[in-house]
Amino acid sequence: MASDVVELTAGIADLVLASNADQLRVRPRPETWSPLEYACHVRDVLLVQRERVLLARREDCPTLAPMGRDERVEHDGYAAQDPADVARQLQDAAALFSGVISRLDEQAWNRTLVYSWPSSDVRNLRWAAVHTVHELRHHTADIRTGLGLDRE
Repeated sequence: MASDVVELTAGIADLVLASNADQLRVRPRPETWSPLEYACHVRDVLLVQRERVLLARREDCPTLAPMGRDERVEHDGYAAQDPADVARQLQDAAALFSGVISRLDEQAWNRTLVYSWPSSDVRNLRWAAVHTVHELRHHTADIRTGLGLDRE
């Protein structure tokens, strides 16, 4: 699973580096994030998920605070960030997250936390890692669509 994280994130970083900065900042619709905003979101998901895994290893079944995904877009100025910086940060975040999950043994994979999305429920770290990989795949598609790469 750690290698999936690194591979998928490298693909997103490559898309960011291969695209024009202005194109990366365009929202296809006002309610839909730009490709750069999605890339920043992926970076932050990896960093937040890493901290959540580490928390679940320190505490028994911690309740997670929402990451504030929508607020981060504005509060952290996603659309104004430098694409080359974001690409590098994506790969750093992937290395950090994959490093943590690659160290999990069977007992650690089964540690639990109260995850608030999509509904408040007790989940194990295996679910959290699988969900993170799903998010990377989903947002790769969002970025490709935003860049016009998947149009027929």
